[in-house]
This record gives sequence, C-alpha cells and structure tokens, in this order.
Amino acid sequence: MPILPQFGNPEQKTMGTREIANLCEKEHRNVKRDCNVMFASLNLDALKFEHIYFDSMNRQQTEYLLDEELTMTLVTGYSIVLRNRVIKRWKELEQQPDLSNPVQLRGLLLGYVEKNIQLTTENQTLTKAIENITATENGVKFQQACKILNVKQADLAKWLRDKGWDRYINKSRASTHYSQERGYCETKFEEVDGVKPSGEPYNYTKIEFFILPKGMAVLAKHFGGEA
Repeated sequence: MPILPQFGNPEQKTMGTREIANLCEKEHRNVKRDCNVMFASLNLDALKFEHIYFDSMNRQQTEYLLDEELTMTLVTGYSIVLRNRVIKRWKELEQQPDLSNPVQLRGLLLGYVEKNIQLTTENQTLTKAIENITATENGVKFQQACKILNVKQADLAKWLRDKGWDRYINKSRASTHYSQERGYCETKFEEVDGVKPSGEPYNYTKIEFFILPKGMAVLAKHFGGEA
C-alpha cells in the first residue's frame, strides 16, 4: 500500500492504519483504537485523519492516514521489532516516486527520455562499429579479430572454445562444423610445396582460420557489452 497524499496536498505523505496494522501484525480495529487514544492525548480531531475505503465485501470502512510524525508517535508504544519494521517500511515508501506530484512525474519522464536518448546513441554507435568491423568480405584471422575488437587473445580464444566455434587440427586453429554451418567461421586448406635444408622437396597442408563478417558481428555485440 503506497503512502497517500493527505488532504489533497501532494507533498504531504501519509501512511494508513491498515498498512500499520499489517506491519505490526495487529488487528486494524486495535490500531484505530490506539490512534484515538493518541489523538485525544494530543488534542487532535480524529475526523481530520479519516479516510474512506471499501473492504473485500464492498462495504464502506474508515481508516486513519497519519503523517510520519504521528506514525512514529503511534508505534513508539509498540515493541522495538515492530517499531523498526514500520520505520523501514516508511523509508521504502518515501523513496517511491509520487506520480500524483507533477514535479516528480516530470522528473521521471525527463529521466526516461534522457535514458532512451543515451541508449539510442549507444546502439547507433555500436551498429556503426559493427558495420565497419564486418565491411570485409573474406573475414579476418584470429590476431586481426583481437585487434579490431580490442580484446585479449586469451579472452577471445576462451570464448571461441566455450561456444564451440573452433578446434585444433595438427596444432592449428580451425573452424568447427557448428561455426561453419552458421557462417561464423571458416577454415582454408592449402597444399604448399617446400624444400628441406637438405634440398629434399616436401609437401604440407597449410591451415588458416578465419572469422567471417557474420561471426564478427556476433563478437562485436558480445564484447561491446550487449551479451
């Protein structure tokens, strides 16, 4: 139950006796009785604090709306535990915005708009960065990707392994079926002829691992903070 404005004044916060009864685990009628004793002791008119509400059977009932001072005065006679519970609840409710207050409502709306403008700008910047990163048609090698993304090789290597994007063939990084099928990475194999120091010719398979534009877009979003 929120703190309510008292007597039409949006700046005057109050707590209802139903809320107090719930927090203090007391019957509402008993809390109202305690209020009447307090009003009498302070020479206050109870009618000024009455508030009409309808119960679960749609019957008209009354409760009292108390400001912070009267709320604390009322619960002073209760146990320390119950008094502390009311104090904590009051502070929680005070932090909630009052949507009936034009000043607070305007502040909330302005904050919401400013936040959305900021997020839109950040998203546009990230989108532009992704476009630049994925401008290449052939993809980039692992070391190039690290530089473009401004990420450590160990971090990118771990991410690729955890996501199942790469594997090793003859100690060379290569794409997996998973990453190839989705267009994230590819591996190029090239037969290379060489000559040993002894002059003997030999042949080997050169393995090159590439991260494709689609894969770079995923990585840019992840290391850019979106995932």
